[in-house]
Amino acid sequence: MSLSQEPAFSTLKNYLVCGYKDISNESFAGFSGKHEVGGNAINTSNGAGPTNLQTFLLSSDGTVLSCLPGFWNPVDLVSEIEFANRLNNVWTNPKMSHTQKNNYFKQMHLAHINEHSFAMVKRSRMQNFDMAHEAKNNLYTSDTILDRGAATAILNEDRHLKRGAMQAFKTTDRIMHERMATRPFVSYTSFDTSQFAKYGRPLYDKNEDFRTADGKFLDNGRVVDMAPDSVKDKPLIGKIPDQVMRKRAKRQQRGQSNQFNQVNQTNQSSDNRLWGQTEQYRPEQRQWGQNMN
Repeated sequence: MSLSQEPAFSTLKNYLVCGYKDISNESFAGFSGKHEVGGNAINTSNGAGPTNLQTFLLSSDGTVLSCLPGFWNPVDLVSEIEFANRLNNVWTNPKMSHTQKNNYFKQMHLAHINEHSFAMVKRSRMQNFDMAHEAKNNLYTSDTILDRGAATAILNEDRHLKRGAMQAFKTTDRIMHERMATRPFVSYTSFDTSQFAKYGRPLYDKNEDFRTADGKFLDNGRVVDMAPDSVKDKPLIGKIPDQVMRKRAKRQQRGQSNQFNQVNQTNQSSDNRLWGQTEQYRPEQRQWGQNMN
């Protein structure tokens, strides 16, 4: 997703006051490669990377109308912005009691799930590795799972079984609205982002800066099938697990050791003197077949 894409760009520019907050040091933050402002952006599914990014839609007084965890398609983002505007009308209605407003909030969020287009629902399928994470670690507690018995098949190596297990999980658009329905008109400062955005694994990264515009991997300017080795040492951002940092440090140490050995081999091959032998007594170098005269 890119906020500079239409129709998101014009909507954000004309109807909202936008800001951002660095969450890389928050306790709930996931981690990924570091994305520069001018870096590549490629398509992904709605709700992917929920702990890497959250898009809050707020009333002017800082009340949360909706929150979209992860990345979202620009068309679907605009749809949710329009829905948030309807919620804002409820929140600012002076004729309604607080209880009435809360009830409307819950009803509207749950009803909006059925208002989503088929295309949006299709774009909101949870990533396979996030499904696997939920089935492996939160099978009996996760609200992302519809059928706990069928969900475990996502961990199977058989592709047909894995494909069938996908129907055992909710789509991310549904997860988002169901969770929002239990948080009616909460202030931004009191919003429990850590629990709201909690699903799937903490790592989400598509290595955008190592891909072409159509999503193919590049290695030294050449299109390749797999991610190049250089992605392993790219800059990271977020709450990076200790085991990831240790693994990276070991890999870098091995790389430095290999480089040192290559330098030594080069030096040895370029000088055929014995240890301690001076230049004066260095054996004469001759071309093959050349005699002493």
